[in-house]
Amino acid sequence: MGLTAAAGGFVVFLLSVSVIQAQNDWGVTYTSTNICALKGSSVELHCTYRYPSRINGIDSTVERTLWFTKLQDEEPVDLRTDPQYAGRVEYSYDVNGCTLRITDLRESDSAVYKFRFITNQPGGKFIGSPGVTLTVTGFQVQVLKSKSCRIESCAWSELKCSSSCRLPSQSSYIWYKNGQKVLGKTSSHIDYVYSGDSYSCAVKGYEHLPSPSVCGYGYSCNRVTYTHRSICAFKGSSVNISSTYSSYRSITSKLWFRSEHSRQWVYQSRPKDLRKDPQYAGRVQVLETEGGRSTLRITELTERDSAQYHFKFTARSFDWRSSLPGTTLTVTDPDLQVQVIWSSTGPKLVCHSSCLAGRTSFVWFENETEIQGETFSSYLGHVDPTNWYSCAHETYRSLPVYAPVVPLLMRPPGDIMRDSSVTLTCSSSAHPPAKYTWYKNNLTLPNKGTQIMFKSIQSSDSGEYYCTAENELAKTTSEYVFVNVKYAPKLPSVSVSSFAEIVEGSSVTLTCSSDANPAANYTWYKEDQTLLEGLKDIIHFSSISSNDSGIYHCQSENQYGRINSSSVCIDVKYGPRLPSVSVSPSAEIVEGSSVNLTCSSDANPAATYTWYKEDEDSPTASGQIFTITDFRAEHSGNYYCEARNKRGFKKSALRLIVLAGAWKSAAIGVTTAALLAVILIAVLLRIRRHKPFRLQCWGGERPDNRAQLKMGPVSAAAQRRPEERQGDLHYASISFSPNEADALYSNIRPAWARRQREEESKEDDVDYTTIKTDGASSAPGPTRQQHGEDSFALYSTVSRSNMNTP
Repeated sequence: MGLTAAAGGFVVFLLSVSVIQAQNDWGVTYTSTNICALKGSSVELHCTYRYPSRINGIDSTVERTLWFTKLQDEEPVDLRTDPQYAGRVEYSYDVNGCTLRITDLRESDSAVYKFRFITNQPGGKFIGSPGVTLTVTGFQVQVLKSKSCRIESCAWSELKCSSSCRLPSQSSYIWYKNGQKVLGKTSSHIDYVYSGDSYSCAVKGYEHLPSPSVCGYGYSCNRVTYTHRSICAFKGSSVNISSTYSSYRSITSKLWFRSEHSRQWVYQSRPKDLRKDPQYAGRVQVLETEGGRSTLRITELTERDSAQYHFKFTARSFDWRSSLPGTTLTVTDPDLQVQVIWSSTGPKLVCHSSCLAGRTSFVWFENETEIQGETFSSYLGHVDPTNWYSCAHETYRSLPVYAPVVPLLMRPPGDIMRDSSVTLTCSSSAHPPAKYTWYKNNLTLPNKGTQIMFKSIQSSDSGEYYCTAENELAKTTSEYVFVNVKYAPKLPSVSVSSFAEIVEGSSVTLTCSSDANPAANYTWYKEDQTLLEGLKDIIHFSSISSNDSGIYHCQSENQYGRINSSSVCIDVKYGPRLPSVSVSPSAEIVEGSSVNLTCSSDANPAATYTWYKEDEDSPTASGQIFTITDFRAEHSGNYYCEARNKRGFKKSALRLIVLAGAWKSAAIGVTTAALLAVILIAVLLRIRRHKPFRLQCWGGERPDNRAQLKMGPVSAAAQRRPEERQGDLHYASISFSPNEADALYSNIRPAWARRQREEESKEDDVDYTTIKTDGASSAPGPTRQQHGEDSFALYSTVSRSNMNTP
């Protein structure tokens, strides 16, 4: 236990024992649980509190705090609303710290004080126990009389300065006899006592808190007691300073005077009567009542009137010259105000001022009407949040308190553009000032002030905003304001409905999407040619064809700008078209020369080619070009070309016929006609092959659907039975000299007719090509070689030289 200086320089005696009460991370810690303080002084009670920072995903916040000593309907009564403490109680807080300050302590303030806090969590209320026990007391002088007392005096009396608060042993005491300071530094004092003597004591350094004066002998003595040790009043107002006095002798004179800060008045034999002081001329009255009570009244107070005032009397040969403190007057500017305090039963009103603690002469107003019967500093009636309330003391009236009016939520005029600076302002008239809460799309925002500032507003900030204004009287809500952040289109993206290959005949949708506000208009392009304009953001192909292949992109546009998407390649896959077959060279070819059979078909992906000869079970060759390096009569016959990819296959046939010399002229005519047809087909296919689309989709020329395939190992797909082969039959005639005419159709076997009928049943077309030679050949059979050119050969005449020519 020690002696501690409380805030304001007053003495507080503490039992320094910390107590922690906790439950599931909830707790209150009191710095001390027992405090003893002097009457008239001030005291501070300290504590800290804690609570879970987050419960069930909700951040915890403290909404209400209070100190209390008693309950009403099982609810704590906030000390600030208790008339007993009106104007004498203050709360202060730091980070999870709580302090209660009580000024002008009275013995009735002795009680157990507890702290309570309320959070936003369901059931999140906590009261700290056991609280702080405060004992308020003063000094008393005890007189222990000796046995040598006579009727008018005691030879010696022992005096004891005591307090219910145990004082430190090193404390130094001050003794007063008949209001005059005398020698003595300990708690005990021995003196020769007369019947008119009075005594008082105090602790050194705190003379402003002396004990009441007591008579050293008997029940009547010379003494002065002040009603208040300190008084505060407003400038321009009036104040009454009162004291009681007594003497066992007849009093001949009395007066009020003002002590100077230098205390020189103590040594003045005759202090100046205030009624004769020019500073107080016309402003001072002394009111006397029966029972020895004197009241000094000062009107039209100024700050210069702030001082300590004393009462003095003279009784025959006795002169009261008090070293004891009188009444200290402080004159300040008016600060009358109504304090609104939340309680579980509704808002409470207290007329508060730093000067008027403990006063009862108040007037309350509801709107502009005086409320009869309400004279206490605490308003005890019902508070209607729709009305205004104020209080008055003498001629001074507080500002009214009222709930917040409906807040006005303002946003900048005109369009709100992305990346611009935007401020939303919520304003409401309220007293006490309102606290603001912001909401976006009905979700609480962390902003608590009157403004939300966006240094660079984004589209994600678009939404419906509103705010609430709240004080202890009520909460009101603003109208909704929609923030619509405008911006030019962002880079569009093009998506294709099909994630797999795009097959001819399938349904395909191209979608262009671009973030923009207002919504963008779209324009579609294929190879920079406009396809579609307007609001439509899709292109739909119900049955896509190879002609739809190409490079597509879209453009999105609104009033604030336009932007193009990246390109997307639409590559439509399809099976081989009906192959075109040809023979080269187209000029007359000498027997034994090389003959090329060429097969071409448009397909995506590019087709592979396989050659078959009638009546042979295995493929004759693979690749787009089949080369016979040493052409002989036995090479005559029907040849098939099959073009195949994973989407399907098509076949065409070529017939090489050996013609007699008589047929030579006719064959030449047929060959010429066939040559012209092949040239036309080749030109058309080559134009098709060189479309710009293929260059753009593949970053170069896409593998040609008709590209030459070199001869190599024959694939399994090429080894189908002849019955499975389909295609068009092209006839070629080879003409020999007359002595070899018997070789005509020599290699045509009956099986060919059967296969021909099967192929025709598949609705394949047959093309006829004629190759003619001048004679039969006894050369070896055909040889197969790979050919590296992607060429379209024409028909040729194979001419055999005279066998007898050397």
